[in-house]
Amino acid sequence: MNFIVSSSYLLKNLSSISGVITSNPVVPILENVLFEIENGNLLITASDLQTSVMVELQVESKENGSVAIPAKILIDTLKNLPEQPVTFSIDENNYNIEINSDNGRYKLAGENSADFPKVPEISDGYSFTVNANILALAIGNTIFSTSTDELRPAMTGVFFRLSSNSCTFVSTDGHRLVKYIRTDISGDEVDHDMIIPRKSLNLLKTIIPSDDKNDINIEFNASNAIFSNDNIKLVCRLIDERYPDYENVIPSDNSNSIEVDKSEILSSLKRISIYANKTTNQVRLKVSGSEILISAEDLDFSNEANERISCEHDGDDIEIGFNAKFLIEILSNIHSDKVIFKLSEPNRAGLVLPEDIEDEEDLTMLVMPVMLNDNA
Repeated sequence: MNFIVSSSYLLKNLSSISGVITSNPVVPILENVLFEIENGNLLITASDLQTSVMVELQVESKENGSVAIPAKILIDTLKNLPEQPVTFSIDENNYNIEINSDNGRYKLAGENSADFPKVPEISDGYSFTVNANILALAIGNTIFSTSTDELRPAMTGVFFRLSSNSCTFVSTDGHRLVKYIRTDISGDEVDHDMIIPRKSLNLLKTIIPSDDKNDINIEFNASNAIFSNDNIKLVCRLIDERYPDYENVIPSDNSNSIEVDKSEILSSLKRISIYANKTTNQVRLKVSGSEILISAEDLDFSNEANERISCEHDGDDIEIGFNAKFLIEILSNIHSDKVIFKLSEPNRAGLVLPEDIEDEEDLTMLVMPVMLNDNA
């Protein structure tokens, strides 16, 4: 089997799917990418068993066939070749591969394509379409607050709930929670739920086209989901767990409202957190009148710092502690010039909301407080 393809064109497509390949896969053949040629179309598949990514491109070939090719050596070879047509010659008896370029000849050992795991197909699923930019925004708004604790698998992914008039995206790691709603995505009269793994969404974020005219088709059933667009497709296994009851965690009576410039408080927190205890990352926010005193200390090293910033405050004075790392990450993922903090008590969750938001979206970010000591 022979085919000819542009080196840079092949490298670009291989690079877009290579993120799924792990260095120590469960099955050794997953160090390879699967090449399948049919009628001049080359379908490349990479997989880690949980997630598979496929990309289709056109090549010059008069034959059909398939082979598994070692991914790392192939990608490294193409990275170091100038742009030029390269010819692949595959011996279908022993799976040896020869790559010929203007510079020289490279031989490597492939494997039988039949040993490559089959990618799941969905025959009894539900499907809907989402604008590529909207999906990228939903992933970006939620993925940072997923958990890395494998003992709580449901929280290691993002929860999707598709209803008749909206789609809700939720993520939490137990310390913070994000709920993002889009009213320009909708399904049928029945609610459809699924939990997409964090790794799959990270991969999806890298392959989603940036053009807002592109749409992503999402098809899913009880066990798998498929995200597809033009020539690329991602198939992932859903997390088969019950998602926590997030609605009961979000407080509804946080009447203490503080509006502040986002860049000002974010910059201040980044400076003050340098002086916080490296174990707790605790910063203290003391709100009185139209001013916030932000402070931190590390008694072990006699480090301390404080800054004052102005705010618009409606409610009682309050002093509350937060993990600076969590608060900085939440603020960094809000795309609004001003943010609103909704607080009630020093031991109850605080809400962080953007002041400016589109009509079709609603974003709520929650962060749990840390108990303040009495030394400051």
